[in-house]
Amino acid sequence: MKTKFFSLFFLVLLVLVSCSNNESASSGEGDNTDNEDRPTIHFMTNLLTPNVPNDKILTKVEEATGYNLEIDWVPDNNYNERLNTAFATNSLPDVVGIGFQQIDQFKEAIRDGQFWEIGPYLEDYENLSKLKDEIIDNSKIDGKVYGLYQGRPLSRSGIIYRKDWADNLGLSAPTTTEEFFEMAKAFTEDDPDGNGEDDTIGLTDRSDLIYGSFKTIASWFGTPNYWGVKEDEILPQFTFPEYMDTMNFMKALRDNGYMNKDFPVTSKEDQTEMFKNGTAGLYVGSMSDVKSMYEDASKINPDVEYDVQNYVEGPDGEYGVWSIPGYGSLMLFPKSSVESEEELKDILTFYDYLMTPEVANLALWGEEGMHYELIDGQAKVIDQDKYDAEVRPYKIFEIGEPETSGKYEGYNDYEPALKAKELEKDNENYLIENPTVTLDSETYAAKAGELDQIMTDATYQYILGDMDEEGFEAAIGKWKEAGGQEALQEFNESYQK
Repeated sequence: MKTKFFSLFFLVLLVLVSCSNNESASSGEGDNTDNEDRPTIHFMTNLLTPNVPNDKILTKVEEATGYNLEIDWVPDNNYNERLNTAFATNSLPDVVGIGFQQIDQFKEAIRDGQFWEIGPYLEDYENLSKLKDEIIDNSKIDGKVYGLYQGRPLSRSGIIYRKDWADNLGLSAPTTTEEFFEMAKAFTEDDPDGNGEDDTIGLTDRSDLIYGSFKTIASWFGTPNYWGVKEDEILPQFTFPEYMDTMNFMKALRDNGYMNKDFPVTSKEDQTEMFKNGTAGLYVGSMSDVKSMYEDASKINPDVEYDVQNYVEGPDGEYGVWSIPGYGSLMLFPKSSVESEEELKDILTFYDYLMTPEVANLALWGEEGMHYELIDGQAKVIDQDKYDAEVRPYKIFEIGEPETSGKYEGYNDYEPALKAKELEKDNENYLIENPTVTLDSETYAAKAGELDQIMTDATYQYILGDMDEEGFEAAIGKWKEAGGQEALQEFNESYQK
């Protein structure tokens, strides 16, 4: 059986040691028999918090679903090693969680019949059948459904900026790329914090061309989302002139010192720290981060003020923003571990329980009165540190979105955070979608990591001034020779069908 090494958003390992009732869990009340009579489900997942959570919430989820749940928590920095070992030993987990950007890398294994097709089963489950058709369609492979999705907004991308700095300098929220550049310049050169020292920069960025600043800024310039269509032909984003325009824009920001010059080797933690501690005044990424940013920053400077902005027109006078397919991760079910249809149905029954409001809110928010309180039908975390330590890791259980699972939205009384939610909705009017989401290329599925790295390296080298335009074109040639040309041909054949 073929196996591959994949870079995953995260992995969930479920090992079933016995079977349970296969009927739909529409009521949200599990089988509360003695523990030894319950089926056991074993999870392995990356731990994103400093410590392993206690079992209090886990025990309550067990009681609600009628399953014994065992979790192996793997520190995030060791997770890839553990993951690679699982693949190397052909010990695939029962449930594989993959990010939407990794789906191409799984297509060969899926076509090999290594994963269960679950589409025909979903209608048998009252809650799983509520998953959104449009999101499921975006996850299909060859027209078939293989995964359960964790729903996400189509685009959270925008700007978080220091409103107090902008007010000090008489600046408004940028609405064009030129105004964004001028704000970055002013935040660097015009002493926005008024302390008389040259100790600020405009933009803080990190070593991530997707979730850092680059991809969002590229969409302002009209760059396609990974792949674009020109004269009825699929082409990679970096062959469009707008991609070169974006690199020149980022290069100018860096060359002038209007952003951190070492951004290609800057971690997300260091990037956000520069924003929160008052070193930088612009952050491009998920606008929904504004509340957590503010909570940390206000401990350092109680007078800090943030605001958010999404709409930034490019040189053509248009606004566009890249989008995801509506999910962050998919849960896939390998046949090597889930050996029978009965076992598959048992797993789906468990997930059906997880989509009831009672269980979803228990797993994602914890206990009411202890971890959260309800205000206007929304969950407000009582103690963020306690929530992070005891509840947050169990987000591995999330399936669907509030509209489908009935889980509470998070309460917010912080005005910029409320505005961010509105701007996320506004972004839906300007989405730049990836035209290859449902298209196929065996070559790209097999070589995506290698091909993407060629152009990632070239992009950084160009921005850093280590490569000119001719060198960038040579990198595109190298990309084509490494399999990119075959991938293009396959995507276009799929597109023309």
